[in-house]
Amino acid sequence: MVKGVRRTKDEIVINPITRIEGHAKVTIYLGEDKSVKEARLQVTDFRGFEKFCEGRPFYEMPSITSRSCGICPVSHLLASAKACDEILAVSIPRTAILLRRLMHMGQLIQSHALNFFHLSSPDLLLGMDSDPSKRNIFGLMESHPDLVRQGIKLRMFGQEIIEYLAGRRIHSSEWILPGGVKNPISKEKVDRLLSNLPEALEITLKTISMFKNSLGGLEEEIENFGNFPTHYLGLVTPDGGLEHYDGGIRIVDPEGKIVADQLDPKKYYEYIGEAVEPWTYMKFPYYKPLGYPKGVYRVGPLARLNIVSHCGTPLADEELKEFRKFGGNGVVHSTFLYHYARLVEALFC
Repeated sequence: MVKGVRRTKDEIVINPITRIEGHAKVTIYLGEDKSVKEARLQVTDFRGFEKFCEGRPFYEMPSITSRSCGICPVSHLLASAKACDEILAVSIPRTAILLRRLMHMGQLIQSHALNFFHLSSPDLLLGMDSDPSKRNIFGLMESHPDLVRQGIKLRMFGQEIIEYLAGRRIHSSEWILPGGVKNPISKEKVDRLLSNLPEALEITLKTISMFKNSLGGLEEEIENFGNFPTHYLGLVTPDGGLEHYDGGIRIVDPEGKIVADQLDPKKYYEYIGEAVEPWTYMKFPYYKPLGYPKGVYRVGPLARLNIVSHCGTPLADEELKEFRKFGGNGVVHSTFLYHYARLVEALFC
């Protein structure tokens, strides 16, 4: 009996699910022959962000919205600030846009580094059947101390970008304002970031090489861990490149065919719906023209690499070609390869 796992003749319950943002459990329902009949990821906590935002002044929303996540607050902060820009009908100065983009790239680097090194690499390097009490970042410190140091340094680099711009690493909502940013970055801090850039790039390239070398013994995981066809959704540049801050929305089908392109994000309510199920607080977004559940789509780094024609930097474009070898028609469906996609995005940033 593993701690946190409860089994009866009809179901297996894993509660709580760790290494995620929030609280959840997995319930696996068994058939009479003990085969898996159904599996559900159930988000068990009700957060109510939409409700307690009602009636607040619009200029408070970036600060409130960023609190929805302690790992990726910058992404929520930027999305909310851009909505405020629209309310005020202001044009953002080009310098402010570049500084916002830089901050978001710092966010992506630190978040992807946290996920890969702290949450995922213990499984990859120690083995998924190893002792759970050791299969964590502390166990990894004992067996792979140099790798852990590299992960800490890469995450620190991303966090320093955020801190140098906004003055703090988490919930830095005072710096991003509707209409732009509060103040520019000093030349001294720019020089410090540039001096740390070569090491961050070297760590990223070494990590990608290490990850690809580890895939040789993980064919079964790649084939079976969440490997299923869906639609994919994300932002793209006007020429179909990788985008995180602005651009139009593109949706592709499981074969990689573009279903919709350059959709206006401001009119999301015209083409995105949300379904609910009685067994979870999690919502299920879908592409309205296809309905639910046929129109269910995935987002995030795997989706973004599946919808783009290119990344836009030489090193990332070369790695994108390697990534796509894992999918038919260039579309990668294996959830396991979200790890790879995060590393490609970190390289791009």
